[in-house]
Amino acid sequence: MGKLVLYGVEASPPVRACKLTLDALGLQYEYRLVNLLAGEHKTKEFSLKNPQHTVPVLEDDGKFIWESHAICAYLVRRYAKSDDLYPKDYFKRALVDQRLHFESGVLFQGCIRNIAIPLFYKNITEVPRSQIDAIYEAYDFLEAFIGNQAYLCGTGITIADHSVVSSVSSLVGLAAIDAKRYPKLNGWLDRMAAQPNYQSLNGNGAQMLIDMFSSKITKIV
Repeated sequence: MGKLVLYGVEASPPVRACKLTLDALGLQYEYRLVNLLAGEHKTKEFSLKNPQHTVPVLEDDGKFIWESHAICAYLVRRYAKSDDLYPKDYFKRALVDQRLHFESGVLFQGCIRNIAIPLFYKNITEVPRSQIDAIYEAYDFLEAFIGNQAYLCGTGITIADHSVVSSVSSLVGLAAIDAKRYPKLNGWLDRMAAQPNYQSLNGNGAQMLIDMFSSKITKIV
């Protein structure tokens, strides 16, 4: 196995998803912090690793992969001893892929980034009520996805759970999860939070992002 290096920032949900997958696979890696506010992701050196200037980036023996879902899937295919985290069965994998697309398109882009970009880069401190409503709509979908299962795609954790929990745990600071309205989602989140090393791998970073949101938002309008 070549040397693994993960480039990222703690507050980033996609970075935390990769950390959860790396830990689940028992892989050793070096973590290198990228200071986004200082523009380190825009440097020529970083552009050679990822021309999109985003984190996370995974380096494996001198080769670079970016986009968290691609990274997590690659890690399982390359290093896992079983396919539990990303099943080879066509239907089971399709379910995981659907949840991953939901996370990237709805949870991360549709909810987190739509709020974060105006706050952190445009100094717009008021958040439209419609964006909070969109989070609750996403919770409605997740409640249905989980149903009577323990996890998003069945009885075991997959990379979809790693990705979705990285976003959901960051959104609860904007839209709290009511256990009566969302018993399935709330139970799933509790089960994920009970996983080994969860707090250091995801919980602390999620709280960091929540605090960043709180420090910027002045009003929900």
